[in-house]
Amino acid sequence: MPLDREQITLLLKESSGGNREALDQLMPLVYDHLHRLALSCLRSERHDHTLRATALVHEAYLKLIGSDIAWENRAHFYCVASRVLRHVLVDYAKASKRQKRGGGAQKVALDEAVMIGPGLSSEILEIDAALDELSRRDERKAEIVQLIFFGGLTYDETARALKISDVTVHRELKMAKAFLHSQLVKQG
Repeated sequence: MPLDREQITLLLKESSGGNREALDQLMPLVYDHLHRLALSCLRSERHDHTLRATALVHEAYLKLIGSDIAWENRAHFYCVASRVLRHVLVDYAKASKRQKRGGGAQKVALDEAVMIGPGLSSEILEIDAALDELSRRDERKAEIVQLIFFGGLTYDETARALKISDVTVHRELKMAKAFLHSQLVKQG
């Protein structure tokens, strides 16, 4: 395991124990990865979108360090971070939609939706609803989608984080995509 990964895991565990200095040391180590996730989330947004990657990272990071989660390791941190990024985007989209008084959300095809990582502010609400329904039916499939498309984890990292095989990740992701597609079609 590379030094940064080990160091991140160590700092996360120390911060879970109440060490505030560990949090100060953690941010520079995780910032680049969180920023890449945020950029991925925002890549499909319209060019004049008002939410920026830096603001998304900062809001997500504040929520992460303000939590009382007992961090297991780096993968666990990024799993939770991906959920927090998704929720920040959903909250932002809801607020934006309220401001537009219903503002004409477009429907999006599953392949586009899944490939956005997160990203389309109006469509993120439909994707979020579909993911919530998948989570109610099959938590692990929803977690796989969350980790890969919102968390930026590889199939291998996802398998390790969920303690399942790569083959299971591929199979369940395929089924999850089919389910999400059916949900997005219903919403359309």
